[in-house]
Amino acid sequence: MKNRLVLFFICAFLAANSSCKKDIAVKNPPNEVSESDGFVRIDEHFLTWEQEVTLRFDLRKGNGELSKATGDLYLHAGLITPGSSNASDWKAVATEWNKNNPSHKLKKEADGSYSFTFTPKQFFASYSATDALYMAFLVRNSDGTQVARNADGSDLYLPISFQQKLDVQFNRPVVLPTYVARTEQQSFALQEEIAFEILSSQKVDKISLYLGSERIAEESGSEVLKVKYTPKTAGGQLFRARVESGGQTAERTLSVFVMGGTAVAELPEGVKANGITVDRTKNNISFAITAPNKQSIFLLGDFNGFRADAAYSMNRTPDGKTFWITLPNLDFNRNYTYQFLVDGQIKIADPYSELVLDPAHDATIPNIPAYPAGASGHVSALNLTQSDYQWTNTAFTNPHPQDLVIYETLVRDFIQSHDYKTLSDSIGYFKRLGVNAVQLMPVKESEGNSTWGYNPSYHMALDKYYGTKQELKAFIDKCHSEGIAVILDVVLNHAFGQSPLVQLYMENGTAAANNPWLNAVAMHPFNVGMDFNHESPYTEVFVKDVMAYWINEYKVDGFRFDLSKGFTQKNSGTSDNAVGAWSAYDASRVAIWKKYNQYLKSLDSDFYVILEHFAEDREEQELANEGMLLWNNLNHAFNEATMGYASDFTRLFASNRGFGNANLISYMESHDEERIMFKNLQYGNGNGAYSAKALKTALERTKMAASFLLAAPGPKMIWQFGELGYDISIDYNGRTGEKPIHWEYLKDTDRGNLYLHFAQLIRMKKANQIFRNGKLLSSSLQGSVKYYVLEEGGQQVLLIGNFDVKAHDFQIPSAVQGTWRDNLSKDTRVLTANSTLALEPGAYYFLSKTLLNIN
Repeated sequence: MKNRLVLFFICAFLAANSSCKKDIAVKNPPNEVSESDGFVRIDEHFLTWEQEVTLRFDLRKGNGELSKATGDLYLHAGLITPGSSNASDWKAVATEWNKNNPSHKLKKEADGSYSFTFTPKQFFASYSATDALYMAFLVRNSDGTQVARNADGSDLYLPISFQQKLDVQFNRPVVLPTYVARTEQQSFALQEEIAFEILSSQKVDKISLYLGSERIAEESGSEVLKVKYTPKTAGGQLFRARVESGGQTAERTLSVFVMGGTAVAELPEGVKANGITVDRTKNNISFAITAPNKQSIFLLGDFNGFRADAAYSMNRTPDGKTFWITLPNLDFNRNYTYQFLVDGQIKIADPYSELVLDPAHDATIPNIPAYPAGASGHVSALNLTQSDYQWTNTAFTNPHPQDLVIYETLVRDFIQSHDYKTLSDSIGYFKRLGVNAVQLMPVKESEGNSTWGYNPSYHMALDKYYGTKQELKAFIDKCHSEGIAVILDVVLNHAFGQSPLVQLYMENGTAAANNPWLNAVAMHPFNVGMDFNHESPYTEVFVKDVMAYWINEYKVDGFRFDLSKGFTQKNSGTSDNAVGAWSAYDASRVAIWKKYNQYLKSLDSDFYVILEHFAEDREEQELANEGMLLWNNLNHAFNEATMGYASDFTRLFASNRGFGNANLISYMESHDEERIMFKNLQYGNGNGAYSAKALKTALERTKMAASFLLAAPGPKMIWQFGELGYDISIDYNGRTGEKPIHWEYLKDTDRGNLYLHFAQLIRMKKANQIFRNGKLLSSSLQGSVKYYVLEEGGQQVLLIGNFDVKAHDFQIPSAVQGTWRDNLSKDTRVLTANSTLALEPGAYYFLSKTLLNIN
């Protein structure tokens, strides 16, 4: 028999287990599958471990990411075995992702499809057992930046057969190469006839088709069963193909979704339009999700075995925007897991989830619910048994915005255990340093575990990697008790591919044109993930819900908005050359931010709204006039100065930028810049015996820079361990990779003195009104010797510093003459106009008319 037959293989849960012969002729041959059918096709009906096989790929199907590929494509493959913990646990991986081995390259065919010919037993030579369940694989381009997957983003799977074991497959309807077998046709209508064709690997005593426990059809003494069936109920239908021969059996299953008539009903009063509404008085729970233009949604959960049962078909509101269902009589003494099945194909967790279970990344996460049997993909967890956190501090008052000294930290790289519980033990460290706000880098559920957090998938779910809700609340509560505000870095410019908001409306691996929340093409440079459309009313509702959730649930005191300049629908293009156009004044962006700011202040009038904006001054001035705070990145200027090169501190002062108030959060380091001390030690300037590369000298120069920074009016920020002279490059272990934690720096005298210097400066800043709203009286901020004079309420402050690596005689200007007190040495210094002050390299003075208060 050499007929060229084509088959769509499926995934299933049961392996075949009886002997057979592959050379028996087929008397009742199956239908040939059209060459145009299927994402992955195969030249034989069974992917047999011991025999050569050719896979054929129509890359226009699936996620379509390689539909326009022109270069070489490669197979990446492994096995799912009885030892695999889940579908993501590939074993015996035979290929390397970043190695373009010619033996793994696909062949391009004349019709535009691609093929790959191999013998599984030889291809997976490292795996010698005969119990592999599936071949798991992907197709990638040469640099791995584009990958062909299933339309739902999942990996590709084909079940493996063995020559000495009986096996069975569905040939019709055409089946997707997914881990849980389902039809390529997204859904069938009620009363629509479905043509089934079931193949056995040999002539058997009996071939049967079942729906649940009901036998639909049976064929004896054959290798093919053909039958037509008309479904009678809506929802998921699990069909089972079974073969029997000589007392041996084999089975495989196929999930078919039947679209029924979705009930139309208004959202009940008191039920939220998104997420969960728990009504303990009525003993019911309502689930709701926004999904305009979708036809049906089924609620799946451990309460129904994660099956699309007709009883769990969600109602659709008359406007077609919202789906909802209320479940009565659930047990409030237990917890549940659930997800949504949309139009029979898309399985998503709740976009409003507070806890998400991820089978691919949760293996090392403690204290979370077990992943539910019968589920696949991300699952939402509903906790009904946890008691509300009892806050001990309910009267916290935010520090004045101009008094803020913010400590930015990434929990992962700050404490070895990377958890909120241990972070609480560090509050004493923050207190001794004197900072009055801690800013946590993103703590929302993101893709993977060890990340910076700027790749969010679930904007209301706490990242499990760092601990539990109760532990974060305890940290915030304890901070408040110590007078420390807590600010969260939030990412609402974009969402990543695992987000349900992306998955609901996705095409060719990105947001589809009809996505209610996200742009199909980003509007600006530097975008990552999928770009939110902040002019969409759907996005506005979602963003406000996210904001309100974190404020009400966690009592946080402010948000630092990542990439706030991206909140625009004015298309400037995505190339680096478009940065200028993107940064230009944008009235629509200003309007968006004024609206969000007003909403946040309606929730908490003292709330800190901090923007990573970096737009032109006119736009930032307008936002600052509304009370928003803006990041003021001075890393380049200050680091050039600490290294001993030409630098300009002009933009340290809001007045020099035309601002009417000091609403700029100035910093010389953040998570995004190379570390000051690393560059000092690597690239510092020198002159004779004086070198900015010497550790002690570099630390002293950092003291001088910190003095100039922290004495300038307005809020300030310190990046974690900058106060100890952290000198590990940002690119160590990759830019966003884990960095070594060096708490032993505290034991080093010179580094410890830098910490004490920061602490002294911070205490003076908080205790003296001049650092809140002092007027810049005189300054010289561009030369090697820099100075500035502040004045407020009869007090004056003078900073003088020689940032050069050689000595200078500083000519005393008239604005600086007079008698001054040195706040570091406590000496009195008299500066006479037109005289000179000898300044050795790195020498500086922190002077005032009267000694500053310090608490």
